[in-house]
Amino acid sequence: MLTNSSYHAQAFDHTHGKYAKVLKKYVTDQGVDYAKLKSDPIDLELYLEDLSSVEESEFESWDTDNQLAFLLNLYNASTLELIAKHYPVKSIRKIGGLFRNPWKLKVVRVWGESRSLDWLEHEIIRTRYEDPRIHFALVCAAKGCPPLRQEPFIGHQLQDQLEDQTSIFIGQSEKNRVDLQNQILYLSPIFKWYRDDFVGESSTIVEYVRPYFPEGVASELTVGEFDVKFTDYDWTLNDSGI
Repeated sequence: MLTNSSYHAQAFDHTHGKYAKVLKKYVTDQGVDYAKLKSDPIDLELYLEDLSSVEESEFESWDTDNQLAFLLNLYNASTLELIAKHYPVKSIRKIGGLFRNPWKLKVVRVWGESRSLDWLEHEIIRTRYEDPRIHFALVCAAKGCPPLRQEPFIGHQLQDQLEDQTSIFIGQSEKNRVDLQNQILYLSPIFKWYRDDFVGESSTIVEYVRPYFPEGVASELTVGEFDVKFTDYDWTLNDSGI
């Protein structure tokens, strides 16, 4: 006879189908339609309820890619819910008031507790998985963030999805570009804020990003000394209606 725990372990949908429905319905290349999400949040609520019902022991039984896919989706879906509940708002940084950081609010329901987005990102995802590409998968609802993917992260596709997210983000010229004439590499502040995560795999930030630029630009980055400067981070809400 199956216990509740063993039944749920078999029943959990690792394709994250409910979340796929949410993303397909509300996310476009222009951002997220928060107005519509706020008016009809049931699919997102049901998905987050599914995630919150997963016991930690069950989670630990999964392979690494399924674990990480679960956590990335949990972070992004929890952020969507946070914004929808406070919409209309011009920036996630406006949530919580002057003295309450939105990333420290306990809005993540996981393993029988309420936790913060900061806890999920810095104490769990970054600490346990040590993959710098997660910075292109986690989306904080700002235009300066990587774009929210229009499909959930799925364990058996995760490595390809992370690589694609990295390529997409570095290819966004308003955030990352190369001035060959003046030998300046302009990068998103993400590479400054989390520098140690990136140079852990490569000796310099330049070496990390170089393979993601077009071949001609990438080859130029191998010669000469490029100064690294950081672009402005746009905290405007990634609202498709703006």
